[in-house]
Amino acid sequence: MALFEIVIALLLVGAVLSLWADRLGVPYPALLALAGVALALIPHTPRVVLDPQLALALFVAPILLDAAFDASPRDLKRNLVPVSGLAIGAVVVTILAVAAVIRHIVPGMSWPAAMTLGAIVAPPDASAAVAVLRRLRPPHRLVVILEGESLFNDASALLAYRIAATAAVTGVVAGWSVVPIFLLTCGGGVIAGILLARVYMWAARGVRDIPIAVLLQFIGTFAVWLLANRLGLSAIITMIAYAMTLARRVPMRTDARRRISSYAVWDVVVFVLNVLAFVLIGLQLRGIVARVPDSQWHVYLFSGAAVCVTVVLVRIVWVMSNNTFAHWKVRRFGSGRGRPLTMPTARGGLVVSWCGMRGIVTLAAAMALPDGSAGPAFPFRDLILFCAFAVVLVTLIVQGMTLRPLMAWVGLKDDGAVDQEVRLARVETARAALKALDGPHPSASLETLRREYEARIRLGEGEPQEAPVSHSGATLAEALRQAVAAQRRALVDLRARAIIGDDAFHMAEEELDLLELTADERVRPET
Repeated sequence: MALFEIVIALLLVGAVLSLWADRLGVPYPALLALAGVALALIPHTPRVVLDPQLALALFVAPILLDAAFDASPRDLKRNLVPVSGLAIGAVVVTILAVAAVIRHIVPGMSWPAAMTLGAIVAPPDASAAVAVLRRLRPPHRLVVILEGESLFNDASALLAYRIAATAAVTGVVAGWSVVPIFLLTCGGGVIAGILLARVYMWAARGVRDIPIAVLLQFIGTFAVWLLANRLGLSAIITMIAYAMTLARRVPMRTDARRRISSYAVWDVVVFVLNVLAFVLIGLQLRGIVARVPDSQWHVYLFSGAAVCVTVVLVRIVWVMSNNTFAHWKVRRFGSGRGRPLTMPTARGGLVVSWCGMRGIVTLAAAMALPDGSAGPAFPFRDLILFCAFAVVLVTLIVQGMTLRPLMAWVGLKDDGAVDQEVRLARVETARAALKALDGPHPSASLETLRREYEARIRLGEGEPQEAPVSHSGATLAEALRQAVAAQRRALVDLRARAIIGDDAFHMAEEELDLLELTADERVRPET
């Protein structure tokens, strides 16, 4: 009963802090991290022990699927160079820099253990930054780069984490075998994710009950993660491939009611997991604080500060140097075949370099280190966990709370790319609806519906529109459903041909879902 009361209290605190964060314009994980510290310092706070093997699967799998489902392969492909540079290059440099720094401070720490710490703190979690940036409406390219980085940097960091942690425990260094392991885990993860997505869609094709359908979504998510781990594949890459495959095939197989219901449930679950992860790590710190000898506090504090400075400086140097090189290359040689969304600029690089907040992956990876309850404890686990939480806390508070003023100072504005694609999607889907309504014997109600879609086309093309004429009739609701089905096919085709990206697709899809839900309520036959 005590644990249940603690969970309820934590969720209430998380909800209140999230409301405050919205008013202050800061990422809510920053306030949650502060709440975790406050809980750790309160006397007699109960200690909650989380199974290390459960941490990654419970906290990372659903959040990663939610992010990958909304990702746009078209936009990621257009920004492949900056995304891969951040997701791989910046992660590797950060791991090496952190390992060197912590080894200098704590010479007794082995290189594998130091590399493990570097892998834990290397991957930024862009969800906090994107949550702030979307309200400020920066150029779409910045959001794409940050979201793409947050998807794929976890894979490279956790692969390095697994190799380094194994070497720290067993004393066996992988060496050149890292290359085939990387190819097997990542390549095999892509294939497994695509196949598992097809298996899931086949297994769930006949489910119409909304609660059961949503439950199967979560069961499928955790099953994919656990199976990938059992097979020795990259669970991150497997989950990304799984989510992106579902995103391409589910829209035409799911009705509006089930989609809206599942989206609402996923939003709540992702929020709950973020609250629990950031606050639970604070409760874990209480045990660390109690175990640290007074003579070692200066080592812990200096180590945490040094690691924080290292991860921030490495990202700034990496992003600004690569951004300057990319800008010079585009000016000197042109953009080549790939059309960039916008020209890389120093102002954009400054914003991206400051969006290095660490988050739930760092916390979950730190908590996943063996704690000694079932075998030997990971060497320097308390110090690593302390440094990981220090990095999360400092980056979320310092960078998260100053990101909004930085955006105002550099003056980056929305380029209107997504809004333009949404208008295009509205026009093309309205034309598809008009084509579906063509018939040899049009009724008055069908003519009314045609006028509405013609008005949508004029509005999308920037022409003045006339007020729609209302009409009641039993056939209008069925005609609207047919029109919405035609619009949905046209919308899926626009995304498949890379005319619009996933951001515009989901916005237009939401409008079609609302039309589908209200088809029976908008028009009723006269009595």
